[in-house]
Amino acid sequence: MGLLNDRQSQLLIDGKLVAGNAGTFPTVNPATEEVLGVAADASTDDMGRAIEAARRAFDDTDWSTNTELRVRCLRQLQEALTKHVEELREITIAEVGAPVMLTSMAQLEGPIADLSFCADTAESYQWTTDAGIASPMGIKTKRTIAREAVGVVGAITPWNFPHQINLAKLGPALAAGNTIVLKPAPDTPWCAAVLGELISEHTDIPAGVVNIITSSDHAVGALLSKDPRVDMVSFTGSTNTGRAVMADGSATLKKVFLELGGKSAFLVLDDADLAGACSMSAFTASMHAGQGCAITTRLVVPRARYDEAVGAAAATMGSIKPGDPTDPGTVCGPLISSRQRNRVQEYLDSATAEGGTFACGGGRPADRDTGYFIEPTVIAGLDNNAKVAREEIFGPVLTVIAHDGDDDAVRIANDSPYGLSGTVFSADEERAAGIAARMRVGTVNVNGGVWYSADMPFGGYKQSGIGREMGLAGFEEYLETKAIATAKN
Repeated sequence: MGLLNDRQSQLLIDGKLVAGNAGTFPTVNPATEEVLGVAADASTDDMGRAIEAARRAFDDTDWSTNTELRVRCLRQLQEALTKHVEELREITIAEVGAPVMLTSMAQLEGPIADLSFCADTAESYQWTTDAGIASPMGIKTKRTIAREAVGVVGAITPWNFPHQINLAKLGPALAAGNTIVLKPAPDTPWCAAVLGELISEHTDIPAGVVNIITSSDHAVGALLSKDPRVDMVSFTGSTNTGRAVMADGSATLKKVFLELGGKSAFLVLDDADLAGACSMSAFTASMHAGQGCAITTRLVVPRARYDEAVGAAAATMGSIKPGDPTDPGTVCGPLISSRQRNRVQEYLDSATAEGGTFACGGGRPADRDTGYFIEPTVIAGLDNNAKVAREEIFGPVLTVIAHDGDDDAVRIANDSPYGLSGTVFSADEERAAGIAARMRVGTVNVNGGVWYSADMPFGGYKQSGIGREMGLAGFEEYLETKAIATAKN
């Protein structure tokens, strides 16, 4: 791994670090708008070679059946990532704009630690199950259920939590015996490319098992969904792009995993500590500039205490100033790009156009002339039909919505095309649990509980996706099921 100020990352294809046939493209520091360096820009031919290498490695080597090798390689990768964690931290802060405080959690150190779960699961997994002897149609038969790797996996990942999402796909896919082609977002190519360097230099992963393709052209990644040599696509990103991935994959009926958007609700019941709950909601919505699919961006509060709730949220959110991600005290860093900042600003403009008001924030910080910053913003005066309440903004924006009791709060939470996450706060844990059970979402935080963990499944209902990532369920997404029936005398 080179130093941050002289990096020129490469592709990993068939075990070799190589240049991209389309040249290079820049990667930019979103906090300073400065070009950090360049990444290899892959062509469609490069992607074709990567897919072919993954296909050959799956078909012609023992990778899919050699569990001992896979476990050893995953532990080697984890060791290499741990050894180089400070270099990785520097890259992550600079390229992603992630506040340094988050790199000790889900932005870096957490995902590295989570690789242990993948290796441990592969090591202890029951790959075959004896289903016993029966006599279907009068034929005495011994039945066995086998779990096997899907094959070649195409992984397409976003820019907001690149290490977490790259490793949440790479780890279980490899542990399950698959080969993989990873195509990261063009906004954060280095975070993926460094994996290629570490795999090449510090692990025994055979050539072709892992291929990493960085490209400025989204069409290069789309080839993974279309190519018949790819058996499965694992995609994390926007719902609109997820639809395109699913449509492209339908031509070959390949397996598709989708982790998509969210517009999650934070429900505060009438017996809850209103100020404490609203403050937590505001803090959560500000972290990493709100660039998280599972962040609760609709704060749903009792109508009788609406103004008090808005004030409590604004007091917290207004005190969080967008800042330098290298500062240990920064919670809210920059958005990833000028394109994303402009998109968030358009949503804020739509809120005022629909009659909403800003209790705090509402635009670019006055003291930030450079960097893609937006002030943490609390929107008041709108209901659940407003554009900012319906659509995923991906910025530090919290919309406060009034409810008229528990049933209405649940109705508002579920009145969304998404179903990724949710939160419930109540002084009565049993009451909160009843509300959580009625929410049509994949994860629920009750009174501040944390659902993020290597052994817990993550994913959503409705248009938030298909399937689960992480946990045993996430590992088994990368497996096929085979029934073997042997006639017995």
